[in-house]
Amino acid sequence: MGYTGHRFDVNLSILFTELPLLDRPAAAAAAGFTAVELWWPWIDDPTPSRTERDALRQALTDAGTRLVGLNFYAGRLPGPDRGALSVPGEESARFRANVEVAASFADSVGCRALNALYGNRVPGADPAAQDALALENLALAARAADRIGATLLLEALNRPESPDYPLVTAASAVEVADKVNAATGLGNAKFLLDLYHLARNGEDLGAAIAAYADRVGHVQIADDPGRGAPGTGTLPLERLLDDLTAAGYPGWVGLEYKPGDRPSAESFDWLPYEARAARA
Repeated sequence: MGYTGHRFDVNLSILFTELPLLDRPAAAAAAGFTAVELWWPWIDDPTPSRTERDALRQALTDAGTRLVGLNFYAGRLPGPDRGALSVPGEESARFRANVEVAASFADSVGCRALNALYGNRVPGADPAAQDALALENLALAARAADRIGATLLLEALNRPESPDYPLVTAASAVEVADKVNAATGLGNAKFLLDLYHLARNGEDLGAAIAAYADRVGHVQIADDPGRGAPGTGTLPLERLLDDLTAAGYPGWVGLEYKPGDRPSAESFDWLPYEARAARA
């Protein structure tokens, strides 16, 4: 199957960032893509104005691109933060204020996957208290996602780049998803499988796919080392994606890589043009 049999989307928070946010959907469409994803696009503002949300919705519509993945508010990303929902005080309050805003925006554009980054450990805070706060806020997010028919995603990050982030294995992220499902009874919390992050942690990617393919709600890829496009590192990404398909994963594969020194539009030469428009 190789790269031609999967449903790819472009992460517009890491690719096409040489352009203003509202110009990125059209740039992705010009490169041949019909599906995109985003981190929380307003970064420091968990509750952007309706005007700002309408403008992004219109940009997606005008470009003919479908938003298939969206992060809840996660603090400064890119930057030092790795989520807000387990961070005591103002940050977790900002996350809670964002939950209905993010779910409403996602619903308005037909997005059915919402990613909730767990947040860093905080010096001086009790890890058990952070975990209890996280579960409370994740249950809130899961219920909001359920109301729009969406999946709540939990992601493991890599320890070298995110040393204070506690979810650094596939098993740890799946464990949290299980706790959320047990707390809500909804069953809509799933694992965001990012092959780059797991590879950076030295995890056995084949074993992770075999163990958790049925728990995966979304996939993201970048090559390792370097977090570049497929083919710039050493990961056997074609084979790994085929393994996911063989294991029954039918969903989206987000391109969450850095384009390097090239313009983003020139970083897709590894993927045939005809394979970029996502199948329904």
